[in-house]
Amino acid sequence: METVIAKPCMIDFAFRRIGGKHKGRILWYLNEQTVMRFGELHRRLGTITPKMLTQTLRELETDGLIERKVYPEVPPKVEYRLSDTGAELIPFLDHLRVWATKQHAKTLAV
Repeated sequence: METVIAKPCMIDFAFRRIGGKHKGRILWYLNEQTVMRFGELHRRLGTITPKMLTQTLRELETDGLIERKVYPEVPPKVEYRLSDTGAELIPFLDHLRVWATKQHAKTLAV
């Protein structure tokens, strides 16, 4: 009997990196502002807890979608920016934004 190895689903692979409540918005805001500090992201996202923001930023950094720069000063200054890989996602996020705008308008028209 031949063993069949399932190929990974690339859609699942992508959504594990950008899915969730805040990841897409963080990527979008970093695209708009180029560089943002933790406090700026926290204020912009509004409802996210500092713990969840820290976890989400770490995941995005681990996945290579953002870069984190720490300045050796007191208090610590940390900046976040899109990596080249993260910047490649922006056209897709924009397409998704346009699609969502159209779908939202349809639901309001009903």
